[in-house]
Amino acid sequence: MTNCAHLCSKTLKHTLLFVVLSTLIACTTTINGSISIGTGSALARVSPEAVGMDSERLDRVTAAMQSLVDEGLLAGAVTIASRNNKVMHFESVGYRDLESGALMTNDALFRIYSMSKPITGVALMTLYEEGKFKLSDPLEMYIPEMKDLQVYTGTNADGSMVTENTNHKMTIRELMSHTGGLSYGVFSQSPVDTAYLESGIGAAVAAGILEPNETGKDFVRKLGQIPLKSQPGSQWEYSVSVDVQGYLVEVLSGQKFGEFLEQRIFAPLNMQDTAFYVPEEKLARFAQMYVYDEAGALTPNEMFPGVDFTTPPAFESGGGGLVSTAADYMRFSQMLLNGGQLDGARILAPLTVDLMHRDQTPKDMAESNLDQQGTAFGLDFAVILDPVEAESYSKGEYYWGGAAGTWFWIDPVEDIVFVGMIQVAGPLTPDVRSRSRRLLYQAIMQPNGI
Repeated sequence: MTNCAHLCSKTLKHTLLFVVLSTLIACTTTINGSISIGTGSALARVSPEAVGMDSERLDRVTAAMQSLVDEGLLAGAVTIASRNNKVMHFESVGYRDLESGALMTNDALFRIYSMSKPITGVALMTLYEEGKFKLSDPLEMYIPEMKDLQVYTGTNADGSMVTENTNHKMTIRELMSHTGGLSYGVFSQSPVDTAYLESGIGAAVAAGILEPNETGKDFVRKLGQIPLKSQPGSQWEYSVSVDVQGYLVEVLSGQKFGEFLEQRIFAPLNMQDTAFYVPEEKLARFAQMYVYDEAGALTPNEMFPGVDFTTPPAFESGGGGLVSTAADYMRFSQMLLNGGQLDGARILAPLTVDLMHRDQTPKDMAESNLDQQGTAFGLDFAVILDPVEAESYSKGEYYWGGAAGTWFWIDPVEDIVFVGMIQVAGPLTPDVRSRSRRLLYQAIMQPNGI
């Protein structure tokens, strides 16, 4: 392939990735109804009334998801919610695979993409608790491939980048709060973004893929050769920083990232279906991915060219590589709401969890590209500071979502966790997070926050 053809192919792929990414900003399961996701007192199934909610009103969540299926905007959906450490809602609607007619079930597996990020953040903070690093430490102390980074300031007449020294070394806190000066390569256009794409990082990393056989070390080596897009701490920009965090876990622990996650998070929390790939015996539960065609119809297609979730990847993407179920992600989220423990398994201390969902953005930060008003960023979570501005309900709610439509939030005021799973991407993707939040909160008859 000529260089021109190669670049044209890359451009086409990156255009698709931009459209997709821009839409963002013991456990046993059976089909709908009969479900147990807890082996102890946590997450037992109860009636909505047992936790101060109205059953008839709560049914509106399921009805709304079914309506989106009926309108042809979604193939299917799974939603689960807990209050007071009990599950009061767990429903699936529509189809796991429209073409085969396979119904969606509560135990379906989903590409969670950027909902991998909070899991990576928790993994890194377990090492923080062990004294392996400080949030104020320069990243280059642990990853020398990213030493002496330059900062982009402009372009010469020949198109080359003009750079300057950083005014301080990027810290791990800035890395975890997306304020370190990194980018994704697809949300805006600049010579730095172009360099990300031409190096095979950025959009590819968002998909959890690099070139065949490339590892996290290869990724940070490439990244370290590209200037930062802005001075560390000067602005918020969604970026590949969580993939750097995944590699940092490997450096600090001496383990492969996936092995660390399994040993320290997945096994203790009994997250039996969360991994970087789907083994053959679970493929029958793997939900089909859909995009919208030119007429707006759902079309089966992986959103990212080259991604393959059926085999273990060489690059284990902390920013977007995991597959999970609604029940598994509920267990992870409930652990956080419980102050770092679930059913006797302690992952983090309560104060560490609290630290993660405080505003961690620099006080003198010039600007933020975080879309939602009233919202800041902690350590791998968005955090609602002003519920009125954010059109939400509780101060301190923390949340995130994934490029394939998955979403979750944790509300410490109303003691609520909500997890939603769909598999669709594109400009027609409905705002399921806002819709489900309104319908969930209107079902609360005994609020804690007033």
